[in-house]
Amino acid sequence: MDTASTAFTALTAEQDEIRRTLRELLAKRSGPDEVRAAVRTADGYDTRLWAQLSEQLGLPGLALPESYGGVGCGLAELALACEETGRVLLPSPLLATAGLAAPLIAALGTPAQREELLPRIADGSLTCALAVGGGALAGALGLTGSNASGEWAGGGRAGGVQARLVDGAWSLYGEAGQVLDGHSAGLLVVAAHAGGFPRSRVLLFLVRAGGAGLSRTRQTTLDETRPQARIELRDCAAELLGADDTADVPGALAQTGARAAALLAAQAVGAGASALDRTVEYVRAREQFGRAIGSFQAVKHRLADLYVRLQAARSAAYYAAWDPKEGGLALAQCLEALRVITAEAIQLHGGIGFTWEHEAHLYFKRAAADELIFGPVHRLRAHAADVAGLFAAPVTEEVA
Repeated sequence: MDTASTAFTALTAEQDEIRRTLRELLAKRSGPDEVRAAVRTADGYDTRLWAQLSEQLGLPGLALPESYGGVGCGLAELALACEETGRVLLPSPLLATAGLAAPLIAALGTPAQREELLPRIADGSLTCALAVGGGALAGALGLTGSNASGEWAGGGRAGGVQARLVDGAWSLYGEAGQVLDGHSAGLLVVAAHAGGFPRSRVLLFLVRAGGAGLSRTRQTTLDETRPQARIELRDCAAELLGADDTADVPGALAQTGARAAALLAAQAVGAGASALDRTVEYVRAREQFGRAIGSFQAVKHRLADLYVRLQAARSAAYYAAWDPKEGGLALAQCLEALRVITAEAIQLHGGIGFTWEHEAHLYFKRAAADELIFGPVHRLRAHAADVAGLFAAPVTEEVA
């Protein structure tokens, strides 16, 4: 059962070529053994493979305009690429750079900042990370609730990251945890409070790697394929993202969050498809009582249920790539599908599925970790329901 072959057949020739080329390359360069080796390097990913993906396929610049060195495609093409990277659990700075930082720089950056940074992002020479206080990435991106208040960034005189303007130069003080690819990124986009307690507001700042006062520590994570870091800033020099401090930062973060949710949903679909394909292959070959265990009716029913769940999730992910406003709801469905599929994959693999040597646990940990970072599922759905007004209080008429 190739779970991708029966997916959407309305892809353009260009989109199908992106998916086919990327799948062939990753099949050669990113097997389970290569993934395990890559996550144990200092950067947490295969830098040579990243350079190849950037130079030959233009992966980080897939959704960036051609005027900035990008490919000029859209979110749909980037989502297809994310689906393929999800199939192999590719450790790479793609999500943090192209999914989170680049859209913020494109939306809020000055012309000079965009001209300096976006071409370097597009060619893969510059990787980025988004750092928010308290490890509240889902809250900052507006996935699990409104981010307008800025409470997710800390506040008042302490907590999160504080920004001060001294003699015309910005300085940051504070810390942020669970920063995706924060230990290796060449540029940090840092959310910080400015203005003090009376008129505190959230702004975004650019912090270059290697700057004085910046300390980065890679953390131990449940999912090694998504490296995270703790960022400490001690009077660290920073550059304001944008021309002034009047930009609608929460709005830009929410728009970026919706797009990132579509990419994450696509990655979850890719991971779920791979986990299911591996399980089907295993039950076809594994024999018990003289016959393949895949021939038992109970196993067939379980696999059929997983297949239907996966196809529903894929439909939601593709729709979100077309209409990012539905990203949060699609992400909820895809994360839930990935959780169920990977749990069943371990069960159907039997004893071998529980071992560290088998790749089934890698997919299960991706499912668990993604829900911890970007969910949980019930909060994603609750926020989507609130935005849609599904549970608004009924209007009652007064009786005279």
